[in-house]
Amino acid sequence: MRSAITVSLVPQAKGGPFVFWNGLEGACSQASSLGFDAVEIFPPGADALDVPAIQKLLAQHRLAVAAVGTGGGWVIHKWTLTHADPAIRAHARAFIRGIIGKAAALGAPAILGSMQGRWEGDVSREQAFTWLAEALEDLGEYAETLGQVFLYEPLNRYETNLLHRTPDAAAWLRSLKTNNVRVLSDLFHMNIEEPNVAEALLDAGALVGHVHFADSNRRAIGMGHTAMGPIIDALRDIGYQGYLSAEILPLPDSAAAARQTMESFRQWAPP
Repeated sequence: MRSAITVSLVPQAKGGPFVFWNGLEGACSQASSLGFDAVEIFPPGADALDVPAIQKLLAQHRLAVAAVGTGGGWVIHKWTLTHADPAIRAHARAFIRGIIGKAAALGAPAILGSMQGRWEGDVSREQAFTWLAEALEDLGEYAETLGQVFLYEPLNRYETNLLHRTPDAAAWLRSLKTNNVRVLSDLFHMNIEEPNVAEALLDAGALVGHVHFADSNRRAIGMGHTAMGPIIDALRDIGYQGYLSAEILPLPDSAAAARQTMESFRQWAPP
């Protein structure tokens, strides 16, 4: 398994669960100095990702991109794939496609989290899942043409009313025509929703495509009460070779959160 740390480029998301906030250059410098393998980027949109400049920065610091988030489309525009307005759904899909393209150019998958939306008002649960499935079929196939998977993140009950649990998300993804969408298993969300986090990972198996390395309180691993031993054992049992990426609150500050993450990574998933 490999280590990654998050960096947000979205001022409107200030205070959210990202370790670094003050630009990609500084984040890469700090991540590299601590020994991280990669950064996970949360941009305001595809246009904010200057691929040649980022590639140069990554090479300078010997880093990769673990994944690229699409949540800026929700934070800035309030676009989702399950909105009642077809124009908003179209904007959401185009926004995500743009990020998939830039992420693939950087050798990374894109993440669907908050832009999945929810069912409410005039949108029934069945209709929301129909629209979500249609979008994932399209976006998953598009990512495949670019040589990447697409990551779907089940969120806790306070953030969506669609899919909350990793096994449920995996079962639903297996029902789709595309086989190019993987589950992003976020340990913070899982600590809220899963009766047993390790068993949930075992259930999803090879569909686990990315892991957010966050403790029960959304701080760095080791600063909450998550029992990491069984979780790491489960990831090894399913042959997971991807990133443990710290999408966490920068507490008590960014530098301390990053150091604690790396200490925990070396404790639980040493090279």
